[in-house]
This record gives sequence, structure tokens and C-alpha cells, in this order.
Amino acid sequence: MQTLTITTDGGGTIIIDAHARDIIPYVLLLLGLASLLTSAFSSSYVLAFIGLGLTFWGALFLYIKSTKYVKLELLNAASSSSLDNIERILATIETDLKGIHLPPKNLSDYTSSLVFIPTRPNQPLPSSVETNPKELQSRNPAGLLITPPGLALSKLFEKELKRPFTETTLDELRTQLPKLFEELQITKNLSITSQANTIAVEIRNHVFKDLSEEAKKLEKTYLLVGSPIASALACIFAKATGKPITIENEETTPEDTTTILFNILEN
Repeated sequence: MQTLTITTDGGGTIIIDAHARDIIPYVLLLLGLASLLTSAFSSSYVLAFIGLGLTFWGALFLYIKSTKYVKLELLNAASSSSLDNIERILATIETDLKGIHLPPKNLSDYTSSLVFIPTRPNQPLPSSVETNPKELQSRNPAGLLITPPGLALSKLFEKELKRPFTETTLDELRTQLPKLFEELQITKNLSITSQANTIAVEIRNHVFKDLSEEAKKLEKTYLLVGSPIASALACIFAKATGKPITIENEETTPEDTTTILFNILEN
């Protein structure tokens, strides 16, 4: 037998048990129908309006499909394989130059993202003609084209925002991203500051901490293209600013506060 369990998180927010969420629509429907039947016999307009309201919300909750959640351990395990593959690719080249998250105008598919790993300092960026997503290497200029480890995350954020990041500004992201991260239950504490050509992001107690720690073990990946959460933010900033982005540094304190520094490059 299922029980309806409602608790609070201490801050006034109501938390409803997953089993309770399944039966709430049926409870609303039954109460609504009961109110409608009672109003028919008693000629009560109040009960009729209450019945219509309860029936409407019960039917609406049944119609809306609930989001499927995946255990964080499974997500981390799946992402680790992708990071391992990037590490294997980067191990084939002798460079310690930072990967550059390319802006839309340098991409053949402006809705996607790529990281350019230059083989020599001060190289020009590849043009949109050179950034075929099916090609691993750019010949002119010479370098590697890597799918960012944070690409999927950035696309998820874009989908949830219901607005392309190419149509947003850095100022708008300062208010939009903290709200989005809280809605997706990634963290309740995210702040973005910028000065000149530097962007600083501070995240406290985020759910990708363990995955970031795993990424640290992959030296080349972590140094050149960053952790998945840092890479996702770099993809976002490249689209919003229209300029190339590098991840300069990522540090996490013992208090679980992660600070990521990004550099905005000039084309």
C-alpha cells in the first residue's frame, strides 16, 4: 500500500515522496469527481467549481510526463569513458598548449562546439572550412580538433534555457546560469564575475565534483581541455561572447568550492 509522505527541507520547501507523486493525480481526480457528483445533488456552485478545478489539475498532472533521473554514479561512469578516450588522443601529440574552445564563426556547424589543440604557440585559429566535425586534425593551421567533454552538458543547459547561447550575452548569463543550475539541482551556489578578458566562475557543492576529481587524474585532458563542467561553461562562453575561450585554471578547496578561470581570446 502506498503512503502519501510530505516533508520539508527546513527552508519551507515541500518535498513529496516519489510514490506520492504517482498517486497525487489520481487523488485529485477522485476528489474532483466526488465534488462534481455532490454538487449535482446539492445544487452547490461552490462544490462544482472546486470539482472542476481538482479534476483539471489531476488530468494535467497525469498528462505531464515525469522526468527520468539517473543515479549520479552511472552518469559519472559513462562520462569517464569519454574522458579516457580524449586522454588517449591527446597522448599522441607533444604539446602542453591550452585547448581553445572555438566560437560559432570558426565552426562548420555553429550550433556545436569544438576544441582546437594547437601544435605551436601563436597559431591562427582554424576557419569554419577547416573545422569539419568528422576530421580529427586541422592541417592549416596544424592541430587537433577535439569534441569538448562538456559539449553534451552545454547542449542540455541550452535546451533547458529554451534559448540559444549565441543569442545571449555574458551579462545575461550572470543571472540565468545560477537559476538554471539550481533548477537542475547541480548547485545552489554559482557566481560569475568578469574583468577585461577574464571570466571567473565559483561553484560550491556541485554534483559534478567527483567527476572533476576523476578528470584530474587524466593529466593531459585536465590541462588542455578541462573537466566536463569547466568545458561546458567554456562552450557556453564561446557562444555568448563570440570569441575563443581557454580554461586557464580550475581549483577545488577542501570546503568543496570550485573556482574556474577562463580567458577570452581575440581572434
